[in-house]
Amino acid sequence: MAIRVYKPTSNGRRNASVNLYSEVTKSTPEKSLLKPIKKTGGRNHSGKITVRHRGGGHKRRYRVIDFKRSKLDVEGTVIGIEYDPNRTCNIALIEYTDGEKRYIIAPIGLKDGQTVVSGSAAVEPEVGNAMPIKNIPAGLNLHNIEMTPGKGGQLARSAGTYARLMNKEGKWATLVLPSGEIRQVSLNCRATIGQVGNTDHQNVKLGKAGRKRWMGIRPSVRGMAMSHHAHPLGGGEGRSKGGRPPVSPTGVFAKGGPTRDKHKASNKRIIRRRRSVRYGIQKISKK
Repeated sequence: MAIRVYKPTSNGRRNASVNLYSEVTKSTPEKSLLKPIKKTGGRNHSGKITVRHRGGGHKRRYRVIDFKRSKLDVEGTVIGIEYDPNRTCNIALIEYTDGEKRYIIAPIGLKDGQTVVSGSAAVEPEVGNAMPIKNIPAGLNLHNIEMTPGKGGQLARSAGTYARLMNKEGKWATLVLPSGEIRQVSLNCRATIGQVGNTDHQNVKLGKAGRKRWMGIRPSVRGMAMSHHAHPLGGGEGRSKGGRPPVSPTGVFAKGGPTRDKHKASNKRIIRRRRSVRYGIQKISKK
C-alpha cells in the first residue's frame, strides 16, 4: 500500500494525506451484491438520538459480504479487489465454478486470478482459504474468525488486523487478538488464513473537517466545555479536570471503558483481558 502526502497549499491540505489503494484492481462493484443503506442520523425508531455525532455524509450502497464462507469445497477465482466505503478493509469479488459470485474480505497477498476455497481437512492453509480452526496449524495468522460455529466471522475483520493461533487443546483453540486479549474459541469455528489487507489505512490523516463530514460524522463538543447540567464533566469556573474518565452525557464510558457484563457466560473463555485502557480505567482481571 502507499500513502500520498500533499503539500500545504492550503489549510485543508496541510498535513493531509490520502490512500492510493494500490491493492484495488476493480473500480465498479457487482450490482447483484449491492443493497441500499437507509440513513438514520443516529436516531432510533422513536426519532430519538441514541448515537451522537451521526448525520450527513456521502451516499453509499452496501456490499453483501460472505462472512460465513458457507460455500464448501467449491473453488472460486478472484475477479478483482475492490474498495468498500462501508469498512476499512478492501474486499475481493470471488466467482465460483458454478457461476455464483460473492464478496469476501481481501487479505494481504490475494491477487487477481488466484483460487480460494472454503472447505474441510483437504484444503491447504493458504491465504484466502477458510476452514475450521481444528484443521489449521498453530502459529498462523487468521482473520474473519467465528465466535459461534456457523454464525459467521466476527473477529479480526478491520484493515491490517489478524489474530494469532497459539495452540489447540481439547475442544478449544487459543487466540491472541489484535487488542492483546487472549481468548478461547471452539475448534469447530471457521476462520480465514492471512492478515487483512489495506494496512496503511491507519496512517491516513484527514487534514480537514470536511473529510470527516463526508464520512457521515458530525462535529462533537467536549463535555468539559458544556454546562454542569448538560454533561457529567461540565461546569466549574474555567477549565478543570474532574478526575474521571471520558463519558457520554448519560455517563457511559466514551473511550474504551469496561462495559462488558461481569456475568456473561463467555467470560470464562477469556484467558487475558485486552491491554489496559487509558484515563485510569482499570482492566478487569480474570479470577
